[in-house]
Amino acid sequence: MIEIATTNLKPGMKFDAPVYIDEKNILVPPGIPIKAKDIERLKRWEIASVRTNGNEIKGESEQAAVSPALLFEMEPEDKQCLDVYYHSLTKLKEVFIDIRKQNKITHDTIDRIVNDLYQHVKEHKNKMIQLVLQSEKHADDLTTNSVNCTIIAIVIGLILKTISHRILLLASGALLHDVGMLRIPEEIVNKKEDLTEKELNLIKTHPIYSYQIISKELKYADEIAQIGLYHQERWDGKGYPKQLNKENIPLFARIVAVADSYVAMVKERPYRGHMIGYDAIKTIIRDNFKRFDPNVVKAFLKGMGIYPIGSIVLLNNGAIARVNEINSNAPLRPKIDIIIDEHGDKLQESKSMDLLRSGDLFIVRAVDKKVLQV
Repeated sequence: MIEIATTNLKPGMKFDAPVYIDEKNILVPPGIPIKAKDIERLKRWEIASVRTNGNEIKGESEQAAVSPALLFEMEPEDKQCLDVYYHSLTKLKEVFIDIRKQNKITHDTIDRIVNDLYQHVKEHKNKMIQLVLQSEKHADDLTTNSVNCTIIAIVIGLILKTISHRILLLASGALLHDVGMLRIPEEIVNKKEDLTEKELNLIKTHPIYSYQIISKELKYADEIAQIGLYHQERWDGKGYPKQLNKENIPLFARIVAVADSYVAMVKERPYRGHMIGYDAIKTIIRDNFKRFDPNVVKAFLKGMGIYPIGSIVLLNNGAIARVNEINSNAPLRPKIDIIIDEHGDKLQESKSMDLLRSGDLFIVRAVDKKVLQV
């Protein structure tokens, strides 16, 4: 880690890895600008320096949203998950750069990312899901979406009791499923206006490019490459590129279709805002067997809950809380951490509560995490 003196920090500085105050506390996540009030806080607390594994991000015009994770205390496993998540983003971005340049690539880096994500989702599912929901707008959406999709696909695979070595196949396909987008001109991928019919048809070629890259260039097994080829097929047969339907679509492609759609809905895009996790869940539930395999959707809901881990919710007494654990037998009554009390005061330490055991309290609705801006 590099150490940065507090006196050298400037408002607006941001880094491509988390900035830590100490072993248990994070100042800002990657890509989040340091504010003047953060620096004042450090000086007031007589903190002489902060540390990071990252590099300063310079020259970006894109402004990141304020993260609700700002200045929070972490358990050792929180820090471990956070480091694995952002290390995966960094390494995958390097892989994608090499693929775009058509450089020769070995499996090593990709396989390490897949193994790290699998182990941490298996051991710390809730924390990894929370990272998906709390990930901020990123300069490289393809990288972020690929890692997030992999995490959700692994969650579904675990719920379906898929054996370990096959989950690794699923995760590899999830990580690479959209790699064909690297063969589509960036001005089309990032276009804010409506796509022309020609541009839309070009976008629809990306599954074929994904298949070619995964199987021919990266030399992965055909089962992995088929995830890239078929993840845009629909349960009702109206997808692309081959209009397959139902069980004719490989199971892993059906899993990635659900994971990819969820991640796309909760992620801000150049042409639209994002959905909160609860609204994205509702959208998938309302699919009515058009796009998604109903059994995969059931596994997805069991793993994610109606209010996904990390969701910000409003209680009937006016308090605001973050969901920290799902009650699988009562999805509307999860375990929560109250962040802002019924009087509107932000708590110095969150108060944990199980809504299953608190008959008077219930969730009124989910709210956008921006309510936690400071």
